[in-house]
Amino acid sequence: MISYDRLWQTMKEKGITQYALIKQYNVSPSQITRLKRNESVSTHTIEMFCRILNCNVEDVMQYIEDKK
Repeated sequence: MISYDRLWQTMKEKGITQYALIKQYNVSPSQITRLKRNESVSTHTIEMFCRILNCNVEDVMQYIEDKK
């Protein structure tokens, strides 16, 4: 499973709110909802967050092995 918990931590460290993403960077609220639910998003979306937050992919997402 892909987890986006690191995204929220990186946003906190950089001082960027969800409101700022929507209003200043024109991020779709539905994309934020998908990330909150750890649902699939495009690589374009990941790239956009890396650009906005000036960070690397591993600062946005993490692979966590599913427990069987």
